[in-house]
Amino acid sequence: MKTILVTGSAGFIGKHLVEALGRRQDVRVIQYDIGNTEMELNKGLAAADFIFHLAGVNRPDRAEEFKTGNADFTASICGSLLALGRNPTVVFSSSVQAELDNPYGLSKRQAEASLKQWAEAGRQEREDGDRESEVRGQISEAPPRAIIFRLKNVFGKWCRPNYNSVTATFCHNIAHDLPITISDPAKELDLVYVDDVIAAFLEVLDAPQTTAPCAYAEVPRSFKVTLGELAARIRSFRNSRTTLVMPSFAEAFTRCLYATYLSYLDGADFGYNLEIKTDHRGSLAEFMKSAQFGQIFVSRTKPGITRGNHYHHTKTEKFFVVEGEGVIRFRHIAGTEIIEHRVSGKDFKVVDIPPGYTHSIENVGDSEMVVLFWASEIFDPPRPDTYIMEVKQ
Repeated sequence: MKTILVTGSAGFIGKHLVEALGRRQDVRVIQYDIGNTEMELNKGLAAADFIFHLAGVNRPDRAEEFKTGNADFTASICGSLLALGRNPTVVFSSSVQAELDNPYGLSKRQAEASLKQWAEAGRQEREDGDRESEVRGQISEAPPRAIIFRLKNVFGKWCRPNYNSVTATFCHNIAHDLPITISDPAKELDLVYVDDVIAAFLEVLDAPQTTAPCAYAEVPRSFKVTLGELAARIRSFRNSRTTLVMPSFAEAFTRCLYATYLSYLDGADFGYNLEIKTDHRGSLAEFMKSAQFGQIFVSRTKPGITRGNHYHHTKTEKFFVVEGEGVIRFRHIAGTEIIEHRVSGKDFKVVDIPPGYTHSIENVGDSEMVVLFWASEIFDPPRPDTYIMEVKQ
């Protein structure tokens, strides 16, 4: 069983990593964050076979804190590991800003340098130890490794809004009907999803040990989007509760961003009401619509009532009775034969509605019949593709 130390365990990425590691039976996790003591950190360093070094400073009150919180803290960890004679693998969450000369990027680059120096020193000790071991017939411990991830803009649930993530800020503010500021709508962002970051971290954890003292690693997938596009997509998520129009989830980015947006809703805002249309037959409500998959709606129909008696040329539908008893009837618009399908909420039976058949559904039970409908197209009033014709002649 590996002992793993996670620094910055209470942070955005740290929370996700600790959760993922907590589902495994082959590791023991030691957590360290700002509320822990230096003694607790040293105990973790002394015990760890693997270290995820995620702790750092990215939005301090004073610029000098970049150096103390990133460069100096990492150098201190490396010094402690040398003093302890420990050779764990260290995965370091650096930043793409390490390529820049701003205070944050410089502090991350200095932290990387400390890790490289520590890993190189460990390799030299290993080589010296190997020569001694050859004489004694012993095998020395594996050398230390430093794996550096220069992370892009990470987004996902649990990220702190109005701090250092524009995605988190946009999601939080739009979810709460608060204003957002877009400095340059055309500015392009390069985003990585937090689940992809965790998957890349765990892949390093489970990868075979190598002799390379230091290496850079990347999160394989990233998403490019402009600020304007990002804001528009998130606004569309909010508006979907009233328009009922959902985006296409064919793109992975939309799925990840929508999940992120929903995580910023307050508990009281999880639920929302649909517009109900009622008449003598019962009630009906549209549920959701999409240009890609059409629309879904649900109805309640009173006993003895028949809905439908119309046909379509291109639009197709599926009927699914979830409660009650009904009969779905069909007749080819050029024929006389009536086809019947008995349906019940007990059967979980779906009935397809082909084009060119006039059709109806009758509640033949003693209670309300609840039906879930799917249509292949969003209803377009100017071009409804719906033509009245009785099934029974």
